[in-house]
Amino acid sequence: MQRLQRIATGSILVGLIVLGLKGLAWWTTGSAALYSDALETVVNVVAAGLALGALRYAARPADANHPYGHDKAEFFAAVVEGVLIVIAALSILEHAWMVWRHPRPIIAPLRGIALNALATFINGGWAAILLRAGQSGHSPALRADARHLLADVVTSAGVIVALLGAILGGALWLDPLLAVAVALYILFSGWRIIRASVGGLMDEAPDPIIVERIRALVGEHATGAIEAHDLRMRSTGRLTFLEFHLVVPGAMRVDEAHEICDRIEEALRKAMGNLVVTIHVEPEMKAKRHGVPVL
Repeated sequence: MQRLQRIATGSILVGLIVLGLKGLAWWTTGSAALYSDALETVVNVVAAGLALGALRYAARPADANHPYGHDKAEFFAAVVEGVLIVIAALSILEHAWMVWRHPRPIIAPLRGIALNALATFINGGWAAILLRAGQSGHSPALRADARHLLADVVTSAGVIVALLGAILGGALWLDPLLAVAVALYILFSGWRIIRASVGGLMDEAPDPIIVERIRALVGEHATGAIEAHDLRMRSTGRLTFLEFHLVVPGAMRVDEAHEICDRIEEALRKAMGNLVVTIHVEPEMKAKRHGVPVL
């Protein structure tokens, strides 16, 4: 968790550098498209701060009031980031409309584009680092931050290419239209982040592929039992909680049933990682006969 916090701190520093470059690019040129890119980077910096705060809070151990830990704080941070993206998109649309109604020439365009390109290169490298860290550390906040940066890289690259073409072709009226295109793209990006984070807060079921993998592992390693049923999962971000009922022969001793449970839990943790397993053992007469058959 400390490694994730160091990476989140690095995101703030990288974001400030990129913001400085993009802000200078907009200030130099007065371009609406470069303004949209700079404003999105403001959101990146705020989001990086939120991610760091969420990671620090999520690192707190479980207590009496939060027996399952504090990991879901990361989902809240990701939701707020998505909302900030939407607000930034609306501000970009407003600015683009103002420039469309009152057009003005773009000053020193090549210098501004060069500054923006350097910022985009830095963003792309850091987004790759964030994505790997978020996936390996099971961090929704870092994954949301990485997806936002990747969206920023795509929009920045599009802005650079299109703005360069508009300047060389003399079609400067494309400048506010590019800003609108950026706003619409990041609106979609913000919606995706909000959708994924709300799903985590609402204990949304995991991907069916993951469920089938777990069912197969239970069936493979529960030798001696009869069936498993009522399998349920929920994710808190870093941890995934799994519970199910395991039906065993009525005459089986408690220590034998416990040995089966230990074997299942070990296999699941090796395959899935960061998994908290709870197994409810039932005697044979309780079997529902529609669960996971044991191999």
